[in-house]
Amino acid sequence: MSNSGLTDARARIPDELAEPLYRFLDHVRLERGLADHSVEAYERDLVRYLSSLVTSGIDTVGRVTPKDVSDYARLLDDIGLAASSVARNLTVVRVFHTFLVTDGLVEENPTENQRPPKVGRKLPEVLTIEEMGALLGQPDLDTDLGVRDRALLEMMYGVGLRVSEAVDFQKSQLVFDAGVVRVFGKGSKERIVPVGDQAQRWVRRYLDSARPSLTKPNSPSNVFLNFRGGRLSRMGIYKVLQKHVVGAGIGKDVSPHTLRHSFATHLLEGGADLRAVQEMLGHADISTTQIYTHIDREYLKEVHRTFHPRA
Repeated sequence: MSNSGLTDARARIPDELAEPLYRFLDHVRLERGLADHSVEAYERDLVRYLSSLVTSGIDTVGRVTPKDVSDYARLLDDIGLAASSVARNLTVVRVFHTFLVTDGLVEENPTENQRPPKVGRKLPEVLTIEEMGALLGQPDLDTDLGVRDRALLEMMYGVGLRVSEAVDFQKSQLVFDAGVVRVFGKGSKERIVPVGDQAQRWVRRYLDSARPSLTKPNSPSNVFLNFRGGRLSRMGIYKVLQKHVVGAGIGKDVSPHTLRHSFATHLLEGGADLRAVQEMLGHADISTTQIYTHIDREYLKEVHRTFHPRA
């Protein structure tokens, strides 16, 4: 979470939650003697946690239940954070609630019987914002395929598309006038996702100038076509990505799913609300969708516009 994102997120926390936070931060700084960077890390994790509680309608630390903590852990996992990051976040939450009991601010500790998550699940790499910029700058824009590649990468990163969603993407799903796209995910479940100016710009350019040159009489209606005018396949997208990863000098193990994880991570690092990012990702696990709160589309667009680097 950037400094500006942290400031914005902090401003959304009501005084009833902010006061215990600042008492805790003073405690770890003054009484436990933690270094400034450690205190800042505690603050980032706890601001994210308290912001999630606010979204769930919880306005005081005394109202937090074990289920609230479990729901938060599930959100962290579903959003795509590495297991080690989830474990760190929950450790900070546990230390925070233990302090609240010790300091007499609350009577019960909702984390007392929480089991720490297992660490070991390996997730795809996440690109830094700088690496993402270098990757997006690789396609040769003097060629039709280069313009297609730029539009494809901008869409996958700017909207958080799964590779299968990019393969099947249709022009009818573009609702640029409203600043959104319709995405059909697993099980044909539809979600509406904001799309930033950069992605819109490159997709428009591709549709206007490059796709017509790639189109053949028997071409499908899919947005992204290969050089023969057919549908760009999953393997085709993988090869496009690998070509530009190598060209950008990125040494990480990058897959199409890396762009989706980078989409979520960069929004979160910017200070975006967990549930807003969750909604944009369109996770299909029924056991987790039950804990979601309804998020207005205008709010989603505002979150995307405020926190996504390419918006």
